[in-house]
Amino acid sequence: MHRRSYILALTLLTAVPFLWAGDLLDCIVATVNGHVILLSDWQDALRYESLVARQPPAQVSTSDRKAALDHLIDQELLQEQMHASDFQHATDAEVNQRLAEIRKQYPDAASDSAWQSLLASYGFDTQTLKQHVVRELDVLRLVDARLRPKVSIDSVSIESYYNQQLLPQLRQSGAKEVPLAEVSPKIKELLIQQKVNELLEAWLLNLRSGSQIQTASVPTPSQGELR
Repeated sequence: MHRRSYILALTLLTAVPFLWAGDLLDCIVATVNGHVILLSDWQDALRYESLVARQPPAQVSTSDRKAALDHLIDQELLQEQMHASDFQHATDAEVNQRLAEIRKQYPDAASDSAWQSLLASYGFDTQTLKQHVVRELDVLRLVDARLRPKVSIDSVSIESYYNQQLLPQLRQSGAKEVPLAEVSPKIKELLIQQKVNELLEAWLLNLRSGSQIQTASVPTPSQGELR
C-alpha cells in the first residue's frame, strides 16, 4: 500500500488530484489524525478484500467500496495503538500460514505460475500480498491482546447456546446430535469471538470520537480502476 504520513491541514483534502508513481492519477481520500489515505491505498484495499473473498474485481459494489474505506480508517486508528514497545508483531510462520490459507481458496492456482497469474489479475505480486497479510494479522493480534482478557464466558452461557442454538440447528439439518462436553470448547471460543467483536465495535467508536478524521468528496474507484 502506498502510504505517506504527511502532517497536512485537513483543508488539503479538497486539493486537486496529483500524479503518483507510474503516471497514475492519485489523490487524498481521507486523513486520520494527520495520516493520509490515498486513492491508491483505497484501491489496494479493495483488491485485497476481493481476493480474500474470492470476488472478481469487476463485481465490487458501491457498498464494498465504502466498507473498504471504513476498514482503512479503522486500520489506521488501530495501528496507532501498536506503538507500545511490548506489542508483538505477527511471526513469519503466522504470515506464511495465512498466505497458504488464502491460496488454498483457489484450487485452480495450485502451480506457482497459476498463482502468480491470479495475483496479477488482482494487481498484486507475492510481496505486496504479504504486506497486506502482515497488516491484517498485526491488527488481529492487537485486538486479541487488548480485548480477549476482558471476556469471560461461563458454563451457563455455553449450555444456553448449546440448547437454544446448536441443537435446533442440528435437528433442522438432520445431523447427528453431539454431547455438550464434546462441543463446549468450540462453543466457548465462538462466544468469546462474538464478545470480542462487540468490544471492538465499541473501541472503534471511541477511537473515532477522539480522532480527527476527514474524508474527501472524490469519485469511488470504478471497476476498471481496480485492475
